[in-house]
Amino acid sequence: MAKQNLSSPKENNFSIDNHVKDVLSGKRKFENVFQSITNMILGDNKSMHKITVNGRTTYDFDVFRQGKKHIIGMFDEINSFVSFVKDAAEGGSSSEMAYVLIGEPGNGKTFFVDFLSKLYREYVALPQNNRFTFRFKNLDKLGSYGGIKVIESQTFEDPMILAMNLYSSVSKSKEYISSLGAKPENIDKFHQNYRPLGACSDYILNQIKEYCNHDYDKIKEFIDIVPIPLSETRGTLTGKYAAKDKITSSAVDLLGEESITRLLHISDTSNPYRFDLRRGALARVAGGGIHFADEIFKNKRDLVQVYLGVIQNRTIEMEGFKWPIDTLIVATSNNSEFARFLEEKEEAPIIDRCRVTYMAHNTNYILQQDLTKYSIGSREKTTFTAENLHIDPNLNYAVSVAVTLSRMPYSDKLTPIEIMKLSAGEVAGEKSMKTLSEVINELNSDPDITKRFGQKGLGHRNLGRAIQMLLERSETQEGKCMYAGDVFVALESVILDYVHDANDRAKYLKDLKTAKGLYRKKVMTTIFNAYMDEPDAIEKDVLNYVNMIIGMDAKNLGSDKIWTYRDPQTNKLVPIKIDENFINSVESRLGLKNLEQKQSFRTTISKIYGQKMIQDSSYNFMDNNELVKAVTDVRLKSDVAGAGSLVGALSNRTNEENQKLFNRMIQTMTKKLGYCKTCSIKTIEYFCTQDDAN
Repeated sequence: MAKQNLSSPKENNFSIDNHVKDVLSGKRKFENVFQSITNMILGDNKSMHKITVNGRTTYDFDVFRQGKKHIIGMFDEINSFVSFVKDAAEGGSSSEMAYVLIGEPGNGKTFFVDFLSKLYREYVALPQNNRFTFRFKNLDKLGSYGGIKVIESQTFEDPMILAMNLYSSVSKSKEYISSLGAKPENIDKFHQNYRPLGACSDYILNQIKEYCNHDYDKIKEFIDIVPIPLSETRGTLTGKYAAKDKITSSAVDLLGEESITRLLHISDTSNPYRFDLRRGALARVAGGGIHFADEIFKNKRDLVQVYLGVIQNRTIEMEGFKWPIDTLIVATSNNSEFARFLEEKEEAPIIDRCRVTYMAHNTNYILQQDLTKYSIGSREKTTFTAENLHIDPNLNYAVSVAVTLSRMPYSDKLTPIEIMKLSAGEVAGEKSMKTLSEVINELNSDPDITKRFGQKGLGHRNLGRAIQMLLERSETQEGKCMYAGDVFVALESVILDYVHDANDRAKYLKDLKTAKGLYRKKVMTTIFNAYMDEPDAIEKDVLNYVNMIIGMDAKNLGSDKIWTYRDPQTNKLVPIKIDENFINSVESRLGLKNLEQKQSFRTTISKIYGQKMIQDSSYNFMDNNELVKAVTDVRLKSDVAGAGSLVGALSNRTNEENQKLFNRMIQTMTKKLGYCKTCSIKTIEYFCTQDDAN
């Protein structure tokens, strides 16, 4: 037997020796998929923030918030996922489990996994993060491979795995790596990710050893190091297997099968290379990739059993041959399929091998407005006749509030609107975040998953359908505008046509009515701003009320009732005259009858002012719908008292003065508030009706 030379006489960029040296010098990496994803999320150049969601402290990770169409919300789910991969990277039990997202259709499960896969491909595409594998060349010299001259590792095994298995024993392989400059601590670290070679790589390597008479200088001449191809469409490094029907699905789609083409070349029937693993989805992501099992529990039973074996053992097995894999398995399922699967008690073992996370709908209506932008689309809209299609400035708000309210539960402690506002971090009267936390904790302790917070409601697909129905309406096409008021008709059609449970349907229709009321308050603010010919007129009056009640108790308040305060936004001194009639009128509109009630409300507003201004100097109280409505009502009544009422003036345009007012408001809305002629007229007409007034 030839003497085993532990160093290579040849130096080239693709040799196994040079690869090991590059790993030791830090030019290349050797890490498992969990370590790579953990570094991608928590690496030095990434940011992590502590935030408060629904009254509870959690973390947010910048890597998921980057790009034109990034992930919105999903705070709990992302924290759960990051904890899962970090535990797996540190050798915890998660490394032998799959991560499964369960939830209603249209709540973002698939989008989350697709976005994660995209992030990972971009991360691995960076030169310092490239992944490599190896191939055997000059196989025609062996004489048993016919026309096959080059064979690449079927499971994209890392060259370091080959280095740790290159010699006849582990100790010899350690000596080889040491001879290239590795210290004992390097070798120990490498062996934390040790796994044996796959069946065909091991078989071919042994054939090469015999051919070279165990001369390792010659053996290395048969080995090339090559980068793993990054391809979304070919399913390499990130791949997806969507559940199919019971007739067309097969374990072949996951594991591969015996290749007739290869049998025409390979004379030795005991050679594992006769199996084509790349025919299956798993082998293509086995070299440190992500496998996405879409609707995993829709698969027939034998495929679920295949997944159980792969998840538990992290190997592809066929006819006694084994190929170890390094793969993160992420799966999704909807609630109904998962519930059906759980009823089959004999399938319990796979549930034990899954980290199940129940994904809720987004419950923050402010974040929902970003999600709604995705559905509306970023490109310019046009009518059927290719004319520009305007989008009502209130459309996004109207849709977002409507779908978010459908996800709000009924509670004795909080109204749906209060839950929605608190979930968005806004003020909800005197109700606190603590109350919201109590409500959520009570709901989340229910064993019925569908009754937990945010688990039921109109999803992203239903929202998309409503936008589609709005676009196809003749009113939209003829008016060349997506008018916000019409979207409620579209949403009602979606609820009637696509929500099959009678109780859910009744709830969503009730929520839709509530959303219309909020939309009306938004319209009143617009009308007042248009009347005052100023985009933020109502905001100024709301802040005037707040500053007046704070100034009433000021020590430096003179007999002229003028109080000077420092504006937190401009840091300038601003004088304001305290108008007690205005204050009392606003508080009367709020239903505050006696001094005690008024004083309690003023104290609450003062506390909110103190808390919010510390966090955000631009806070304007416009999230306090009741206060905004009260101020709007007071100003509308006082400012147009001479005309009887603004509604009367805008409705009855038979006289010249009323027509001028109408025309001026239309001009303000189109020039300053972002409306077009169609939606400005429709908005004024809606304001003049009594629809949704209560």
